[in-house]
Amino acid sequence: MSSSVKLSCRGVWKIFGPDAKNFLAKHNGKPKSRDLKAANLVGGVRDVNIDIHSGEIFVIMGLSGSGKSTLVRCLSRLVEPTDGEILFDGQDLLKASDDEMIEIRRHKMGMVFQHFALLPHRTVLGNVAFPLEIQGISKAEREQKAFEIIELVGLSGRENYYPRELSGGQQQRVGIARSLAVEPEIWFLDEPFSALDPLIRREMQDEFIRLQNVLKKTIVFITHDFDEAIRLADRIAIMKDGKVIQIGTPEDLVMNPATDYVAEFTQHIPRAKVLTAGLLKDSFDASVATAGSVSHDTVIADIADDIEQSDKPFTVTSTQGTPIGLLDRKRVMDVLVGREVSL
Repeated sequence: MSSSVKLSCRGVWKIFGPDAKNFLAKHNGKPKSRDLKAANLVGGVRDVNIDIHSGEIFVIMGLSGSGKSTLVRCLSRLVEPTDGEILFDGQDLLKASDDEMIEIRRHKMGMVFQHFALLPHRTVLGNVAFPLEIQGISKAEREQKAFEIIELVGLSGRENYYPRELSGGQQQRVGIARSLAVEPEIWFLDEPFSALDPLIRREMQDEFIRLQNVLKKTIVFITHDFDEAIRLADRIAIMKDGKVIQIGTPEDLVMNPATDYVAEFTQHIPRAKVLTAGLLKDSFDASVATAGSVSHDTVIADIADDIEQSDKPFTVTSTQGTPIGLLDRKRVMDVLVGREVSL
């Protein structure tokens, strides 16, 4: 993950109700919940500060009504924030004109929502090429680009199908392909798989991971499913009542919850799904015979069977393939049965 910040927001508020800006000013930009309630206002997003890095999958999650969808719509100004600063490559989007925002959304932002909103009278090819048509790109060029993206998302051979002839998972692939047609610099996905049945949802998560490995996009992904979040996320922000409660890696949130709410939110997640070989490794000893090697970022759940069945430890390697530690059966078993492990 790159350390450069692609999108940043500072002190972002979205208050629903009359005269919200004056209300914020009256309370010096820091109203309490009781102040909002007394004024019959709703704090959809409350004083949010986040940095989203280039190339990372940043997941925003929370229960229904927590503010996650409102926040993402504020980040793209589909919903107008009441106050704050949103910087996209250093440009404050809240100071951009309507025409500038239209151009930014057309050329630099991709969006996928839970409801596919495909154009029923257009084929797969026509749906995917539609954003390029809006940009004024020639028919030959936009269809060539659309064919490439259709192949990328695994829909080759279905270019001339209509949405009604596709399964739910295939329709969502069309939605994903359409959002990628403009080669966005940042990709917003709002619960894109929640309408799918569990098996197709898992397949779409696998497809999403494959696409990200190829495309290396900066992604903001909304979900209320923690299992989905830990499969996909580099970092996760947990929201409650319009506020961001904690931001961290999946293992940070599970092992070091900042509040009782975060602890409750994550309590049913098996640690083997979030702890990695790199976190559990002991120091490396070249004289120790090993049974094989595992990458430092491999989660324990994915390698537990192999390590359990071996009487020799495994070498843990860096991203470059260099040995950095050893992982033995006891450490893995401690995690699987819920014993405390030192990290």
